[in-house]
Amino acid sequence: MRIAVTGSIATDHLMTFEGRFADQLIADQLTQVSLSFLVDELEVRRGGVAANISFGLGCLGLNPILVGAVGADFADYAAWLERHGVDTSGVHVSEMRHTARFVCTTDRDHNQIASFYAGAMAEARNIELWPLAQRLGGIDLVVVGANDPEAMIRHSEECRVRGINFAADPSQQLARMEGPEVRSLVEGAQYLFANEYEKALTEQKTGWSDAEVLARVGARVTTLGAKGVRIDQAGEPSLHIPAAHVSEAVDPTGAGDAFRAGFLAALSWGLDLDRCAQVGNATAAHCLEVSGPQEYRLTKESLLERMARSYGDDAAAEVADRMS
Repeated sequence: MRIAVTGSIATDHLMTFEGRFADQLIADQLTQVSLSFLVDELEVRRGGVAANISFGLGCLGLNPILVGAVGADFADYAAWLERHGVDTSGVHVSEMRHTARFVCTTDRDHNQIASFYAGAMAEARNIELWPLAQRLGGIDLVVVGANDPEAMIRHSEECRVRGINFAADPSQQLARMEGPEVRSLVEGAQYLFANEYEKALTEQKTGWSDAEVLARVGARVTTLGAKGVRIDQAGEPSLHIPAAHVSEAVDPTGAGDAFRAGFLAALSWGLDLDRCAQVGNATAAHCLEVSGPQEYRLTKESLLERMARSYGDDAAAEVADRMS
């Protein structure tokens, strides 16, 4: 199964300030703020939803096609992804802009001052999927992840016109998209991914009820955090899959993307939706136990061990039979 993953590709620059922002602000001078903070820690993390999902798929033995827009500063990041089984030949390199970047400083009270630079991501709207599909001999599924909104609409529309199955995963971009845009993104999706808040926001933005959304998609996959996952299909009983075992939750960043990677990998192995969600949960658990969305180590052995511990030996055995 050939999977193309579209969406954001970014780096996160996370800094820690041991003082308090509030101590540096003067109440009657807030209209003219000019501050500099000496930070003690800096973490640079690879991120972006498309890159995170592709990383997980690569770790699970697939060779996903990453599709997005980056700057010339992407070379080191590309090498990292390629070492983990990701095909980056579908990535557009901007001649003018840098790769998207999130810069955040956190003080001792966990207050944050942050900026997001979209940069090259804006050029993702110029990417056409069909030439890529022809070069690769076909694409079985396109993941339309959070990205430049115009790019998301273009990718979903192209999938409908070309008859390519796609999964809609708008996540944080839902907040800035208008109703007609969300309806265009959701209509005809084989899979619709969201968390509980995003599920409700989708219904609010589209004006469609849960049943009306289900009538327009193949399956609706809703992540519930520590409560697991729910999968709904029109005319079918709802499935609830409990979360996988987590030894210690360190950082939730990227766990949703890891879930999607596991779920999609299991789909490619021909497993049913219940088992796909279990594999997704087990993959997400690996991510939750480390700091950073691409810092976890995922092997066949670690996945099967997690499956057995969380869902039983039979579940692990079925996954083992299907994995390459």
